[in-house]
Amino acid sequence: MSEIRAEIRLPTNELRDDIPFFTKVLGMRMDMIYPADDPSVAVFSGHGLRVRIEAGANEPPGTLRILTDDPNGFADGVRELTAPNGTRVEIAELNPPLVLPDTIHSFVVRRLADQAPWVIGRAGMHYRDLIPDRLGGSIIASHIRIPDGGPVPDMVHYHTVGFQLIFCYRGWVDLVYEDQGEPFRLHAGCCVIQPPEIRHRVLYASDNIEVIEIGVPAEHVTTIDHEMNLPNGPANPDRRFQGQRFVHHKVDEATWAPFRLPGFAARDTGISDGTQGVAGVQVAKRSDGPTAWAVHDSDILFTFVMEGTMTLEGEGRDPFPLSPGDAFVIPPGMATRYAEPSTDLELLEVSLPGRFTTHMQTPKDGT
Repeated sequence: MSEIRAEIRLPTNELRDDIPFFTKVLGMRMDMIYPADDPSVAVFSGHGLRVRIEAGANEPPGTLRILTDDPNGFADGVRELTAPNGTRVEIAELNPPLVLPDTIHSFVVRRLADQAPWVIGRAGMHYRDLIPDRLGGSIIASHIRIPDGGPVPDMVHYHTVGFQLIFCYRGWVDLVYEDQGEPFRLHAGCCVIQPPEIRHRVLYASDNIEVIEIGVPAEHVTTIDHEMNLPNGPANPDRRFQGQRFVHHKVDEATWAPFRLPGFAARDTGISDGTQGVAGVQVAKRSDGPTAWAVHDSDILFTFVMEGTMTLEGEGRDPFPLSPGDAFVIPPGMATRYAEPSTDLELLEVSLPGRFTTHMQTPKDGT
């Protein structure tokens, strides 16, 4: 196959002014220049980029972004420059640190009956937003479905996140993860966490698969890894990715114990231990005894109704009747009660951090 190259063309009025900028300031290599007697075209390469500077070209000057692990040592630490031909140059960090926004606390109830719109997202999946205000950008919770089963057009990729959960709500999905051995099937009621930057791929899904995906922060980057093939090498299940260990919680191996709220039992997924306390995930179900008013001190407490019905009561709020597909967020310090729970009620609860305190408390209005 013949060699193929691609280049970006940028305009100039005076090429001789651009040559020292692109070579000395930006550290690029000049590969070509012509005609010899009065040059009007020069080609520069560097930083994974090939640029053609051409006199008389009718394109706008454009913007180049140069990513480096030492932006303060590049171009004398200047972060924004302008070339003689008008091209803007931005110098940015190659691997910027993950910024977790401060949580803007609010009481959120999202009901499936309200018909929140489904949108088409990555790999043809349907997404429904469960926290519209995203608590100031601190978290995104998505109800994801794939109506037609079969192979999923996914690629090996990773996410730059602080925490990410995949909980299989309906159906099943086949997944493969970096250093976790052969592909496996995630069944309904089971979940995994995707530690920061672990490579993974969605392979195959059942008809009408539905999952709940939690991501922190709300806006995070997904990067395609074109080099890694999965599965890769021997399994290394104890490996930690930025302090977090991959966790695959299986419903048929779960142990039930009293929940933090009276009247309920819960199975702990082990995710708080796996994330070293960054987040916790439990599934709660109705047990015996009355329910009670309570407050918590978790920064984020998200709940998704998987089965059954209940009434969410909150101080100073009208009661919310809830059913499968509904979700809610309770801010710290707000008194609430899970009233009138049906015998088949089942809740998915996600907290950040993984460990927090709950106190029984009557609301201030004396409800």
